[in-house]
Amino acid sequence: MITRRNLLAVTAGGAALGAVLPRFAFSQEITEKTVFHDPDAPVLGNPGGDVTVVEFFDYQCPYCKKIHPTVEKVVREDGNVRLVLKDWPVFGGASIFAAQAVLGAAQIGKYETAMEALMKTTGKLTEEDVEKALTGAGLTMKEIAAAVNTHTAKISGLLDRNYNQALAFNFAGTPSFVIGRTTFAGVLDEKGLKEAIAEARAA
Repeated sequence: MITRRNLLAVTAGGAALGAVLPRFAFSQEITEKTVFHDPDAPVLGNPGGDVTVVEFFDYQCPYCKKIHPTVEKVVREDGNVRLVLKDWPVFGGASIFAAQAVLGAAQIGKYETAMEALMKTTGKLTEEDVEKALTGAGLTMKEIAAAVNTHTAKISGLLDRNYNQALAFNFAGTPSFVIGRTTFAGVLDEKGLKEAIAEARAA
């Protein structure tokens, strides 16, 4: 159904870098616009928010799934944050399958349903686990497969851009964040996330 892609496998977690970015000038492709405003990247929260939180994540990353409710809570309670979700499937084939499937669901208006279903899973995933979670949320794999096949170039292009951006930021694994002009490699708790948003807003 979904074409597999070979991505660099790295471990999850990592200490917060907190590296201030004087400018987004890694390459012609990786700019402030492409990081914060990729037209193909799913955006939750307030699309017109004054602060953008970019999260690089993997559906098999236990830390990503653990902090997901916290990220959603902070974004919801703030009310003025754009949350840009960037799939960075670093844990192998099942992660790639999951990312492509959810991005396929996005093409039929079912992104949040699919994303939330996989964020609620636990442990390592197989392709069968991914399918079970998605169908359990009321989606059909036939419809998702058709969307993925129709939008293969779009989905693959987005995943490639996410991958290149993560490497440019020197992220070692998931979750990793870009908030304002600061990067955070690793888990951000509620206090840390709120502080990062406040700092970005004040800058």
